[in-house]
Amino acid sequence: MIYFAGRATTAWTAISRVPWLKAIVYLEKGDRWQGGGLFTSSSTYWVNGSGCHLPARGESRLAPDLKFEPDGSYGGECPGVYYRRLQRDGWTLKDGLGEGACDRSAIFEKRLPRGWLLRKYAHADIHHPPGAGCYWDEHELEHPQLQVRLMNPQWEWADLDRGTLVWAEKGRLYRAELLDERLGEARMIFDFNPMKFEAREAPY
Repeated sequence: MIYFAGRATTAWTAISRVPWLKAIVYLEKGDRWQGGGLFTSSSTYWVNGSGCHLPARGESRLAPDLKFEPDGSYGGECPGVYYRRLQRDGWTLKDGLGEGACDRSAIFEKRLPRGWLLRKYAHADIHHPPGAGCYWDEHELEHPQLQVRLMNPQWEWADLDRGTLVWAEKGRLYRAELLDERLGEARMIFDFNPMKFEAREAPY
């Protein structure tokens, strides 16, 4: 995974082998803006604000993708990576809603099987619900031909996986079939709530 982190005197973008945080690629940065990145293949990556990082140190099997030029400009914080990742993964940016500099939303859509449409409201605001950060998502399903619209504000994440819909809700991961006129019965894949942090040293 690629992540952006920092402490009092410095910040850095790093690539590590999940679930560990120990860097195999380390790019130091002097401020808290435009960090993080995306994988463009199994062996290449793009770094957000790469011109602002010091040269990379670490794993030689991974290389920066110097040809990748993502579309759009979304500022120096999380949307600068998140919105580009959504578009890389098949989401289409459709619209934006705003209520001032601190409260706004971007609307993304993805076409699903059987005529369904998954819509994501990617919020960036200071009036977020309890348990959410300043960047949080809501979702809805729509079947335009059948005029069916299913609001799912409790879904924290949702996407298509092997022809079925998967989503995260209240610390659990679910899957359901997309039927012609409705969403099939939800099946829980995994309940993450009992999990607790355990410090483990990376084996590399």
